[in-house]
Amino acid sequence: MTRERRPPFRAEHIGSLLRSGILLDQRARYARGEISHDDLTTAENAAISQAIELQERLGFQFVTDGEFRRRSYHSFFYQQLGDVAIDNLAAADAVGAHGGRGAQPVASINSRLRWTHPINIDDFNFLKDKTNLPPKITIPGPCALHFRGGDRAVLAHAYRDVDQFWNDTVEAFGKELSALARAGCRYVQIDETAFAKFGDPDVQAGLAARGDDWSELIDTYIEITNRILRAAPAILHIGMHLCRGNRGGHWHAEGSYEEVAERLFNALEIPFYFLEYDSPRAGNFTPLRFVPNYKSIVLGLISSKTSALEDKAMLRARIEDASRHVSLDRLAVSPQCGFASVDTGNPVTPQVQEAKLRLVVELAHELWGEA
Repeated sequence: MTRERRPPFRAEHIGSLLRSGILLDQRARYARGEISHDDLTTAENAAISQAIELQERLGFQFVTDGEFRRRSYHSFFYQQLGDVAIDNLAAADAVGAHGGRGAQPVASINSRLRWTHPINIDDFNFLKDKTNLPPKITIPGPCALHFRGGDRAVLAHAYRDVDQFWNDTVEAFGKELSALARAGCRYVQIDETAFAKFGDPDVQAGLAARGDDWSELIDTYIEITNRILRAAPAILHIGMHLCRGNRGGHWHAEGSYEEVAERLFNALEIPFYFLEYDSPRAGNFTPLRFVPNYKSIVLGLISSKTSALEDKAMLRARIEDASRHVSLDRLAVSPQCGFASVDTGNPVTPQVQEAKLRLVVELAHELWGEA
């Protein structure tokens, strides 16, 4: 029996796609004041239409806009909530050209968070008008801002009370999710940068240095996220992508899900997860033993960071390995992250991106008979 066609789909991708040189050039010209915002929007619309065509042609059962209207996946959203910067770099990425640990971005919070207008409605409506496939809207995690600054950033300028910051966060995300549901959106992906990083000893040490206990933070972040999920419209299908960093081929953390898995999969009220499993940095599949039988896992087995195309037989073997802990009917497959979490993208070509996305769809058809 074929399952009901609803998220997550068997063939998934995380959302961001490589921007074309034309779009990047137009964005640079706009930043220099050489073209109008209408000119930039025209370029964005053309690029998004091409991205929709790519996803439809490859056989995906949903579409994203490639996040083409954003410089980065998270900065745009948080900037709409106030005088906030989530991705200040403390230093340039002190790594080689490919594959090393990048500098951890740092947040600054100079005003209270306030939702004053829909942030993603226009993006959703553009997709809805261009395709019959369901749009997936991607938003940053509600704990990403705090993770990158801690109580110190919260209390530095804008707040005297951390609880008020969390209340403002819950209210802002709740209003955005409600607005999306009213517009007809049914599929939302939360991109959370914290949970997958808590298993990294370097991250744990960095948090301790600023006065945070990483294990206590997990409980706080679960509580805040659950408050948002409980208030969200029931018609929304909401999944969470867990990211270890994805900037120009670099990463921000390594380590297994083991230390967070039991709470992550049971206490956190998310029905499906997009997990990064593209490299040994992620550990093995044994943490999946904590996934309850009413939740689903999208296995991010295909790397968006490297040009090498994964071997399909190897991928099938890895999925079989994962199915020892989560039954095959509750699994799906995707790249581990987007191809361009920031607009300059990862060090892969459009041809490699297309080949990897095609591989996702082919693998889904072979294993589940559907994408």
